[in-house]
Amino acid sequence: MTAIIDLGSVAGQPEDSGFDPARFRSVFRRHAAGVAVITAMGAGGPAGFTATSLTSVAAQPPLLSFGISVTSSCWPTVAQADFVGVHILGEHQEALAAVFARSGADRFGPPTAWSVGPHGVPLLDAVSAWLVCRVEALVPAGDHRLVIARAVAGDPDGPGGPLLYHQGDFHRLPS
Repeated sequence: MTAIIDLGSVAGQPEDSGFDPARFRSVFRRHAAGVAVITAMGAGGPAGFTATSLTSVAAQPPLLSFGISVTSSCWPTVAQADFVGVHILGEHQEALAAVFARSGADRFGPPTAWSVGPHGVPLLDAVSAWLVCRVEALVPAGDHRLVIARAVAGDPDGPGGPLLYHQGDFHRLPS
C-alpha cells in the first residue's frame, strides 16, 4: 500500500512565494543532472517519462526519489502503480530521452525496444542501468508529487557512459 504523506505547513504554504518561477527554472538549468526514464504499467498499457530529478535517498533500505508533475499524462498511471521502472540512460540514448520527454509521443512504439520485467514493469532495452522499485510514498510538493520508492531488482551493467542534461539540452561527458 502506497502512503500519501502531507508535508503540512510546507505543502500548505501559499503558491505565490514572490519568487519568479522562470528564474527558478533558470537557476536549475545550470545544474547538470543525469537523465532517467521512469516507467509503469497501467490499465491502458505502459506509461513513461524522462526525469532529471532522480535521487538516491538511502542505501539501507535502498530508497530513491523522483518528481512528477500532477499535470503529466503519466501521473495517473504512476499514482496507481505499485511498482515502477527506473532506467539510467546512457550517452547513446539521447533520442530515447527526447521521445520520453515529448508530450503526445508514442513512447513505447517503434523504435523503442522494451519488454515486461519483474512485477510487470516495462523495462527499456540497452540502458546503462535499471531498477524495479516498489512505490513506498507519494509526497505532495507544489504542482508535483515526490515519489519515494524501494529498489527490489536491478542491473547496473548496461552499455555506455551517462547521458546528462544541462542548460536545456542533452550532453555527454568528454572522453
